[in-house]
Amino acid sequence: MTALQILLLIGAYFLLLLLISYYTGKNDTNVDFFRAGRQSPWYLVAFGMVGASLSGVTFISVPGWVADSQFSYMQVVLGYLFGYFVVALVLLPIYYRLNLTSIYEYLYERFGPVSHKTGAFFFFISRVLGAAFRLFLVALVLQQFVFDDFGIPFEITVVISIVLIWVYTNKGGIKTIVWTDTLQTTFMILAVLLSIVLINKELGWSFSEFLASSELKTYNKFLYTEDFLARNHFLKSFVGGMFVTICMTGLDQDMMQKNLTCKNLKDAQKNMLSFSFVLVGVTFLFMLLGALLYIYADQHNIAVPLMDGSPKTDLLFPEIALNGGLGLTVSITFVLGLIAAAYSSADSALTSLTTSFCIDFLHLEDKTEAQQKRIRKRTHIWMSLALVVVIIAFKYILSSNVIDSLLTVAGYTYGPLLGLFAFGIFTRHTIKDKYVWVVAIIAVVIITLLGNISPEYLGGYVLGYELLPLNGLITFIGLWLIRKPRRTR
Repeated sequence: MTALQILLLIGAYFLLLLLISYYTGKNDTNVDFFRAGRQSPWYLVAFGMVGASLSGVTFISVPGWVADSQFSYMQVVLGYLFGYFVVALVLLPIYYRLNLTSIYEYLYERFGPVSHKTGAFFFFISRVLGAAFRLFLVALVLQQFVFDDFGIPFEITVVISIVLIWVYTNKGGIKTIVWTDTLQTTFMILAVLLSIVLINKELGWSFSEFLASSELKTYNKFLYTEDFLARNHFLKSFVGGMFVTICMTGLDQDMMQKNLTCKNLKDAQKNMLSFSFVLVGVTFLFMLLGALLYIYADQHNIAVPLMDGSPKTDLLFPEIALNGGLGLTVSITFVLGLIAAAYSSADSALTSLTTSFCIDFLHLEDKTEAQQKRIRKRTHIWMSLALVVVIIAFKYILSSNVIDSLLTVAGYTYGPLLGLFAFGIFTRHTIKDKYVWVVAIIAVVIITLLGNISPEYLGGYVLGYELLPLNGLITFIGLWLIRKPRRTR
């Protein structure tokens, strides 16, 4: 597939998104932008959230990760499943009872303004980094396989990507996102299914023959219980995955904003629980695809593409899909899936960042409707610029597999949120609100120091995703230390 053909396909897809944006953004009201009028069908939100959760990281990085980690990522995904139940049964009832627009308003209600700002700040950092990770990977692929042929530098590729997303989210906001996520999820799942079918056909296998093949057995180990000191031990991965979900979904304005567009709590819970099971199944398909890609590459002598002189496993799927001799159908479905992955994560991130900044920092609810709209539109532009800057920076500082980097960073940035919400939900104590930001910063510093300790000083123990719950625990202990004494009668 030529670079020009890919560019034309991107243009056609973008026009489709613009059409959806036109119909969903006709009113251009703040209520629709932030909450979609709380009229979204739960099943539509559930299906769309699959694509938003997978994003370009799962679409490209997870298959490429299979050679190094086999199917061990499924241990983390099983932890996700348990975490979604916690979100549905513990967090969603709180958000609906308080009728929140930004979930960090809970921290204001529970503790005070400093806690509110602290929680929103850590979300802001977490989501900017998370969205930038995801879009960086997709921009990297577009750069290597499309824009390099036109002599367009990576920085311009990033700017174009963000501008396109800004255009179709500028009016409809979360109301547009709910519908575009549905379209994008469809294309992503279609892409992985067709890729599995067509690669198997090229290898001369049926799907059942592939599952029974000796080649798959070299990649499909997913339970690691032998060495507890290792980073990928099942218990550490499962617990880490559970807390990643609680934080990156339940304590994340991006994901929760979609849930809060449902008509009522019952619908939101049905959305969350049904979505969680679908996500596990779809992620497993991506793992199977990763094994297939390496099997196909071995049989056809296709090397992992290089980036800056080093092998970049994240680029294996695009290399095989676009240049691996599988035909136009695989190329088209890959490009559609890739574009869907890019927009499904970045568009909702841009909308949620705008929402959180407007509600949590600018107190938009205190202003007139006209003032709200003007401020919201300006904020939308500034959030777009922030994503551009961070994505470009990643090109020069990011070296490891993107999904591994994403989950590692989550351990540092989401920990204070975990500690704050846990203390608010599971205790009745009030705290000295003005010191909350100090506690949060100290917790992050301690976790950063722990995360950089060499395993040889820990008896061979390799710290991994458990840094996230540990960060939350340190924050919890810090909040306990600054609690106010209870008044006695």
